[in-house]
Amino acid sequence: MWIPLLLLVGLLCLGLAAWAGWRALTDRPVILRQLLTGAVIEAVLVVQVALGLAATAAGDGPADPVTYWGYLVTTLLVLPIAAVWAFTERTRWSSVVLVVASATVAFLQYRLLQVWVGL
Repeated sequence: MWIPLLLLVGLLCLGLAAWAGWRALTDRPVILRQLLTGAVIEAVLVVQVALGLAATAAGDGPADPVTYWGYLVTTLLVLPIAAVWAFTERTRWSSVVLVVASATVAFLQYRLLQVWVGL
């Protein structure tokens, strides 16, 4: 696992959560730029999966592979599901959904690090 990439994903997710939180507080729905930011985060997550596969294949895998891959697959699914939900829900609650999804992915990045090092 490449720690700078993990930190990048976490910071991007927290930034997106803050942005969506601001829109939720001001009673506004998600906008396309926020969904595009989520797509960028998703692309970085795909790179993270590829690096995780490479590290595991090289024998430098996580301490608990089942939990690690469970978290990693979950991170890949959370933002796209939230994006579909936010796109169809055109109220401020779409922003709330994006806040929860982004914060979840950021937290899962923290858990990925813990599982990788065996904490």
